[in-house]
Amino acid sequence: MTKADKPTVQSLDLPGDGRPEMDQGTGPETSIKHGQDAIRVALETMPAAPGVYRMLAEDGEVLYVGKAKILKNRVRNYAQPAGLNTRTLRMIAETRAMEVVTTHTEVEALLLESNLIKRLRPRYNILLRDDKSFPFIIITGDHEWPQLAKHRGARNRKGEYFGPFASASSVNRTLNTLQKAFPLRSCSDNIFAARTRPCLQYQIRRCAGPCVDRIDKDGYAELVAEARDFLSGRSQQVQHGLSEKMAAASDALAFETAAVYRDRLRALAHVQAHQGINVASVAEADVIAIHMEGGQSCIQVFFFRAGQNWGNRAYFPSHGKERTPAEVLGAFMGQFYDDKPPPKEILLNEWPETHDLIAEALSVKAERKVSLRHPERGQRRELVKHAETNAREALARRLAESASQRRLLEDVAELFALDGPPRRIEIYDNSHTMGTDAIGAMVVAGPEGFQKNAYRKFNIKGDDLTPGDDYGMMREVLRRRFSRLMKAQAAAESAEEEDADQVEENIRVAGEWPDLVLIDGGIGQLTAVREVFADLGVTGVALAAIAKGPDRNAGLERIFLPDKPEIALPPRSAVLYFLQRLRDESHRFAIGTHRARRAKRVDRSALDSIPGVGPGRKRTLLHHFGSARAVEASGLADLESIRGISKALARKIYDFFHPEG
Repeated sequence: MTKADKPTVQSLDLPGDGRPEMDQGTGPETSIKHGQDAIRVALETMPAAPGVYRMLAEDGEVLYVGKAKILKNRVRNYAQPAGLNTRTLRMIAETRAMEVVTTHTEVEALLLESNLIKRLRPRYNILLRDDKSFPFIIITGDHEWPQLAKHRGARNRKGEYFGPFASASSVNRTLNTLQKAFPLRSCSDNIFAARTRPCLQYQIRRCAGPCVDRIDKDGYAELVAEARDFLSGRSQQVQHGLSEKMAAASDALAFETAAVYRDRLRALAHVQAHQGINVASVAEADVIAIHMEGGQSCIQVFFFRAGQNWGNRAYFPSHGKERTPAEVLGAFMGQFYDDKPPPKEILLNEWPETHDLIAEALSVKAERKVSLRHPERGQRRELVKHAETNAREALARRLAESASQRRLLEDVAELFALDGPPRRIEIYDNSHTMGTDAIGAMVVAGPEGFQKNAYRKFNIKGDDLTPGDDYGMMREVLRRRFSRLMKAQAAAESAEEEDADQVEENIRVAGEWPDLVLIDGGIGQLTAVREVFADLGVTGVALAAIAKGPDRNAGLERIFLPDKPEIALPPRSAVLYFLQRLRDESHRFAIGTHRARRAKRVDRSALDSIPGVGPGRKRTLLHHFGSARAVEASGLADLESIRGISKALARKIYDFFHPEG
């Protein structure tokens, strides 16, 4: 879309002076009529063009995002009470404003709608809960010795990407075996440049040792080409070539070389044997199947690339009970492929709503044809049936777990005297090593279990903190967290912010208020958090701390509440197990985050602290001297002799390590 083609936004402010009247004690008919009257006012200036509309509550919350080929015709339906379901009528009753974005085509409207739903998460839309990025395998293209590695996130590094894989475990398992078949380096460029002798990967035959010249460039390029061919679906060609090389080596009585080719062939066979279901005729496709039961749905996605099954993942979209499989599947696909490259072929067990439009939108996004198919027979039908079976079984497990989770939350509400089952529980913990690399961690749990996309880490940075002061660290974490909530809440209520994106962010953050805050610790940590809440004026949030019992024995935990006696639950209490699980998850996340920060600090070279020494010059120095310690011990003349290091920079490096001259 060019700058001239940028969608136009029209804000339609509607009459209204508060929440829907049904919330104020009047009848639902009056409330619905109020919302419909507001929509009729908006229709007077509604354009008859393709676009996206947003329905807004009185406080600015986005209730619903929808798209239309002709906006005026679509929105007019909301002004007619006949035929609308209860959930839609409730949404209309809350509507107080609308925002319209016009586009040139319905395809553009669909793409924009999917993006807005993922970003704004309106509660009346069908929502894809899990929006984690998928891992890929990359063969890098920005180094003369390409690296074979896992990649997650934006695909901005030069190289060839193969994927997606369904999970980190599946890509790690594949990489582990591929390195046996194609011993390409997996180390970073900095480590590669600093090597002076073979590493352990070379010793166990998972790297050809290019860093120490144990393989020439032609031989390494051949390994890269074989790995690329295998990951691109030409596995039989690669295996045939290795078989011929093994036979030739055997005929030449080079049995050790023949054994190497034999082991590589076994590794390739192992990769293919652990792919589950494989269909050679399906080179590149996603298999998507939906199953609905009990007002909930599960969507299974299987990834087939290069004729191999690269794993599957289950999704449980959030939607109303009145939604049909076609509606849910259509909304899911729009959000699912919003930030992921669609394959050439997508196999479905149900036709999604507006499937022709979805296919066109995905083709535009991929800049090539993307086909949606609903197979009725053959191998593709078997794949779809297999995915449907997995969706049905996953939903059955989910329903059983949800019932158990609901009962546990009801028991938690009773234990902590909450008004109802908590919607959001935040659990906090700290981790440090003798006061260094201090980390605060927040994990979130709710009716759907742990919400890992809501986890937060806090780098403890208070200058006035005594190293190892757990109480002070907890105060800093909670102060930062709830100061932001209070600020966002005030901004959302005032709605004085001019930046639309900032308004939306304020509303999103303000919606993150917890019902219960659980602290990993004892009465000291609880007191510290109470002080923070008192200073900030935080009210209406239940607070508790859970500490291990004598000798830190699990099962003897004590629960501390403000101004109440401590609680000791029976060792086999289901609620105790649940609280232990929450505490242990926060502990796991805190320790993992702390270790990652510590490892990053340990890996950081002294060269990183020298002004003017970036990654390129650091690589040059390490390649020349072999280590940072050797750079430190070098003389000024040695530094000046290196190509790419000016005399001024050489002096700066020397003075950094020799401040006294």
